[in-house]
Amino acid sequence: MGDSESSNGKSIDQLPAALLGTIMTKLDVASICSVTATCSNFKSCTSQILSFLTHFHLLDVAPSMGIIRPLLPPNPYLTSLKMHCGQLDDKATDLMLRPSLHELCLYNCADFSGNLLFEIGRHCKDLRSLYLGSVAEKRGRSIRITDLEELLRGCTQLEELVLMFDISLFLRHNFARVWALASEKLISLEIGYISSVMVTELLSPNLRPRRSPNNIQPSILPGIQKLCLSVDYITDTMVGTISQGLLSLTHLDLRDAPLIEPRITVDLTNSGLQQINQHGKLKHLSLIRMQEFLITYFRRVNDLGILLLADKCAKMESICLGGFCRVTDTGFKTVLHSCSSLHKLCVSHGTQLTDLVFHDISATSLSLTHVSLRWCGLLTNNAIRNLTSNVVLKMLDLRDCKNLGDESLRAISSLPRLKVLLLDGSDISDSGVSCLRYGVIGSLVTLSLRGCKRLTDKCISALFDGSSKLQLEELDLSNLPHLSDNGILALARSRVPISELRMRQCPLIGDTSVIALASMQVDEDRWYGSSLRLLDLYNCGGITQLAFKWLKKPYFPRLRWLGVTGSVNRDIVDALARKRPFLHVVTRGEELGVGPWDCSDGTYMHDYDEVDELEQWLREGEEESDDEEMEDAEHNAQVE
Repeated sequence: MGDSESSNGKSIDQLPAALLGTIMTKLDVASICSVTATCSNFKSCTSQILSFLTHFHLLDVAPSMGIIRPLLPPNPYLTSLKMHCGQLDDKATDLMLRPSLHELCLYNCADFSGNLLFEIGRHCKDLRSLYLGSVAEKRGRSIRITDLEELLRGCTQLEELVLMFDISLFLRHNFARVWALASEKLISLEIGYISSVMVTELLSPNLRPRRSPNNIQPSILPGIQKLCLSVDYITDTMVGTISQGLLSLTHLDLRDAPLIEPRITVDLTNSGLQQINQHGKLKHLSLIRMQEFLITYFRRVNDLGILLLADKCAKMESICLGGFCRVTDTGFKTVLHSCSSLHKLCVSHGTQLTDLVFHDISATSLSLTHVSLRWCGLLTNNAIRNLTSNVVLKMLDLRDCKNLGDESLRAISSLPRLKVLLLDGSDISDSGVSCLRYGVIGSLVTLSLRGCKRLTDKCISALFDGSSKLQLEELDLSNLPHLSDNGILALARSRVPISELRMRQCPLIGDTSVIALASMQVDEDRWYGSSLRLLDLYNCGGITQLAFKWLKKPYFPRLRWLGVTGSVNRDIVDALARKRPFLHVVTRGEELGVGPWDCSDGTYMHDYDEVDELEQWLREGEEESDDEEMEDAEHNAQVE
């Protein structure tokens, strides 16, 4: 960049420092670090910029204390801080916490203790929004009730609070009393895990020391409009307490994952559903029973419960129901016809949901934009044909609807605004997939074909012929037994700028695929393989140590997540992880992802060139001995 010359013969880095600083403040932190690596003038300018940035968001990498220290100098103007804290602990609290902060998002805080909450309450009294993930999850770390007490007492301006960790560890007899200290401005609360009994006790009216003049006891969290909770059991008592106590509630998201089959006293029934939305303000409702530990359902809810709920759903805009195995077409159809404002419908494990629910949907005034029908095994092509009369659909999740075939794809191909299409486990063929090329493929951002067993290499050439500009960023080709290196070669030749590619459990995928992707050039101005940020190769049958030579820099410069089989060669995998410390190398089959955070904050995102300057700048001054380690590991593998 420093060698680029303007029309008057001066290089860019010779611009006035004030002008350079103004330009650089428009960039995100990753871009600023990348620019810094190009020349000494930019590096000097960066040190000044970091002292008056208003937003500091660094989520792609988990920096160490040594790396983050120079990036966070004293700065009275900093109002928003978002960080991946995977390599930080309590020693970093003084560095991160500033009185000027209005927004604080700290992810993967497993090595922090509850003292993090305490210090936030002491130092960040002007916070409006707080997100804390995985606090004290590492063995030996703990959170005291006094830590939560200081947080709630100190942050008096808090409007949004997300605590994505287990709250049930707190002592119950103090829990409700502490929450009475919460900011009256709090309108949104999300908790990673809490017991239903604690929720009931928290919101029960008798916790207030004084009664109001009209003898109606106010809620302990009077202003809450959005409540999202993961609990042990969704119960009638809890639902009733929430509905009665939170007068302003517009968004309710409850999910549970029972360890044992719930008894009637700790379960949701028709009576509980009837209590929802007593004040008529609810617009978004989600009730999900997950099958994480046990195959279980809401067995005590039937069509009557849904009919009672539908009476109060006229203003609902979003409804998500998961695990209602006794609800039939009658109940689901009533929801569709009662909620004229509905734009999002999600039903999972709808074991009695059939095509009849959507038979006359075109006769309604509905404009559905998001539809998810996962694990609804009775649906056929007829349902999808009728559903696509909603031409404004943007997201369609049909995962594990095993009776859907090519006819569904022909109907889906007519949806001009579709961004997300998930077809995992459906009975589609290469011929059916080719239908997408003539319509919807131009608008798709996410496409999942995982587990569609009939697909072969031909589906790649059918989708991507290189004749049109595509927006596709995420592609899942996992568990396709007939997908081979030839298909990935066709994908590489198409130059689709995919950022996330999953190919796990594909026995015919091997080293050739990795080499093709490493050599892939998305456009004339980018380095090879530059678009991929996530690559999942777990349990691909043909991956050997040769592939790891192509996973080293300068190839895949933007890669942040890599899934491989650790048994390929543990030494080579470990050497790669050391060589690329900001690459998350996963070897045990876990699903890859960047976590619950969103990196798009509206600022300009830079293009990575021949090497990842962000990583280069962050690691500046470190010894480069990792290449030799990796070569030694490869040599040892060959000897063995």
